[in-house]
Amino acid sequence: MKKAAFVLALCLGAAAPALAQNAPTQQADDATLAAKFREMRAAAERGDAKAQFNLGVMYYYGQGVAQDDAQAVAWLRKAADQGDTEAQFYLAEMYDKGRGVAQDYAQVAAWLRKAADQGDAKAQFNLGEMYDKGRGVAQDDAQAVAWYSKAADQGDAKAQFNLGVIYYEGRGVAQDYAQAAAWFRKAADQGNAYAQFNLGLSYYNGRGALQDYTQARAWFRKAADQGLAQAQSNLGAMYYNGQGVSQDDTQAAAWFRKAADQGDAQAQFNLGLLYYNGQGVSQDYAQAAAWFRKAADQGDAQAQFNLGVSYRNGQGVSQDYAQAAAWYRKAADQGLAQAQYNLGLLYYNGRGVSQDYAQAAAWFRKAADQGDAQAQFNLGQLYRKGQSVPQDDAQAVAWYHKAAGQGDAQAQFNLGVSYYNGRGVSQDYTQARAWFRKAADQGDVEAQEALRKMEASGQVK
Repeated sequence: MKKAAFVLALCLGAAAPALAQNAPTQQADDATLAAKFREMRAAAERGDAKAQFNLGVMYYYGQGVAQDDAQAVAWLRKAADQGDTEAQFYLAEMYDKGRGVAQDYAQVAAWLRKAADQGDAKAQFNLGEMYDKGRGVAQDDAQAVAWYSKAADQGDAKAQFNLGVIYYEGRGVAQDYAQAAAWFRKAADQGNAYAQFNLGLSYYNGRGALQDYTQARAWFRKAADQGLAQAQSNLGAMYYNGQGVSQDDTQAAAWFRKAADQGDAQAQFNLGLLYYNGQGVSQDYAQAAAWFRKAADQGDAQAQFNLGVSYRNGQGVSQDYAQAAAWYRKAADQGLAQAQYNLGLLYYNGRGVSQDYAQAAAWFRKAADQGDAQAQFNLGQLYRKGQSVPQDDAQAVAWYHKAAGQGDAQAQFNLGVSYYNGRGVSQDYTQARAWFRKAADQGDVEAQEALRKMEASGQVK
């Protein structure tokens, strides 16, 4: 089982949905609202733009009159045609949602532009998003930057955040981590949780700001206190690793749980690890398996692997090699070397799957090519024995070398044997002794015995 992992990923997107209005607070009674409606209707029919806008809003929300999207659109259009920016924005929303009109993103962009050209910050932000995503307009990073910048300069926190992401990724602008951090800070100072999280990442990674775990922890905490699961997960990892805070497994478990309860797969995996190891919580293999499963069901490869281990060992679940193989395969298909190796072992031994040396070799090779020492050793063994691959001592030695160079004691011993007997390499007692020594120093009994025999026979001094 591996230690807690630290998720480090930028969150791209607005902190709130675009094109969303808050409904006016309805405090007046129905009679008062009906009178207000009649007053607005009269003024609207005289051509008063603000009255036309308010009348459209009343139809939109059904205040003082029966809710009617078609009437809302009609009156909002009259106000919008007179240049009322609020009406233009509402009308864009109607086209975005297909309320009272057919959904039409080109019309959304057109009405947003009218409001944006008059300096409306929320319209500028949303128009930037249209260009960012290519909705209703051709995707254009430079235009997205331009409109986000206009809104950001007026203090729009969502625009400031998105502008930070664009500078971080270098889309439509030269990549600039310092600018990214600066815009994240502006949005973070206004309470934008995503910006607080990303500013924390900037401090954690030392990108755009001097690396500072204390600052990273502080910004993660602000976002975590607003309920952002990724920030809660990262805060848990900082407590687990003692970065920017005193190491505290109990606090780590508490923050992982907050994120895990929101469905964060990384936190679910990490919480499972804490239960498996009894860190910050009482050791509980059933709880470990349960949290691994939640993360595994979301496609987390490490969790799939650990759930496979739980089934193989019968820890927290009934021992079931077929289930172990199934979960190893899911992780192995995602390229996880540990899972590829373990799946190879199951094929080699015929546990949970039909014994198949060819499949064992295939999975060992996938893991070995990623540098897994045990897989490299076992692949060497298959070549030594000629199991599903042509018998080839030179190939066996090559794979033993790879594993032995990583400190695998079995591989070091077998490499010593190869040099001693001259199999796959020229016979060389000095090399044999050197590899036996490396394995013996790790406690390998066979290597220790081989060294004694060599010394007794005078083959080495």
